[in-house]
Amino acid sequence: MKYLLGLLLPLYLLDQATKWLVVHTLAFQEQRTVIPGFFDLVYWGNTGAAFSIMQGKSLFFIVLATATLIAMAIFAWRGALKDAWSRTSWCLLAAGIAGNLTDRLIHGHVVDFLLFYLHIPFANPWPAFNVADSCICIAAGMLIWQALRQKNPLN
Repeated sequence: MKYLLGLLLPLYLLDQATKWLVVHTLAFQEQRTVIPGFFDLVYWGNTGAAFSIMQGKSLFFIVLATATLIAMAIFAWRGALKDAWSRTSWCLLAAGIAGNLTDRLIHGHVVDFLLFYLHIPFANPWPAFNVADSCICIAAGMLIWQALRQKNPLN
């Protein structure tokens, strides 16, 4: 329960607070340069998943996110989160999923607002993202790292 209050809830609130600021400061699809050639603040809506794949499938993602959060809660309740690494990655993942789910329910799309120009051929600019997306990506990286470090991953 400490992790829920100490990590998941603040990350969720940070995500929602930053999105609230964007929605109330920028017009939809507005783009403001912060660091020319490197970083812009934007207010873009994404009805798809990462990198805008499966656009227009909000209902599918609402159902998927809800089912995932329920499954994660059941696993946590049954004691699957035995160490700090697992609890941290779980909290990051849950905060990210909950943040983007909230957007879909309130706005009909996920609010993306961070836009970086990485000056690489396949992704310039990098697709816009938000705090929730960052939480999900960090959690995925942590889970992959943990799986790779296990001596016997099948047990």
